[in-house]
Amino acid sequence: MNPWPDLRPILQGIPWVIIGGVATRAYMPERATKDLDILVRHQDGDEVWERLEAAGYRYVSSLAMPGFLTQSPEGVDLDVLLGDHPWLDEALAHPRQDPAGYPVLALPYLVLVKMASSRAQDMADLARMLGLASDKALDQVRAVVARYAPEEAEDLGSLIYLGRVEMGKTPKNDKG
Repeated sequence: MNPWPDLRPILQGIPWVIIGGVATRAYMPERATKDLDILVRHQDGDEVWERLEAAGYRYVSSLAMPGFLTQSPEGVDLDVLLGDHPWLDEALAHPRQDPAGYPVLALPYLVLVKMASSRAQDMADLARMLGLASDKALDQVRAVVARYAPEEAEDLGSLIYLGRVEMGKTPKNDKG
């Protein structure tokens, strides 16, 4: 595992979760990534920046989406994404812990984030995570996708199938 900065003491009392490549290590073997991405409520953005700045983080730039890129005192890039998703409060209230004990976005919501981005790496991550997920976890993913992104249900079914094939699991007759 990479030595990512421990934001828990800096952001104590502010709901936040890790998303992106680092979050995937809670659901599949860790893959290489160059930065740490976190998600906070949009309204917490100013306080998050103030705390990061006080901890020695340097502002680098704004992001194409709402948020900003900072750099830790050790030189690690940190993307802070400011969210206002209808599911965000629900997701922040129930994070999962990754192998290092950091709060990560629970699988159903990470699936929503990665499906929305539609980048090739995100689709590969989705297939691997879904291919390794338990039937119970997949039921939770399906329920969240049905509630917040029903138009993605067919693609979800395909990703589950492809992931099971890639991970060596016997695919079930699975349509999403």
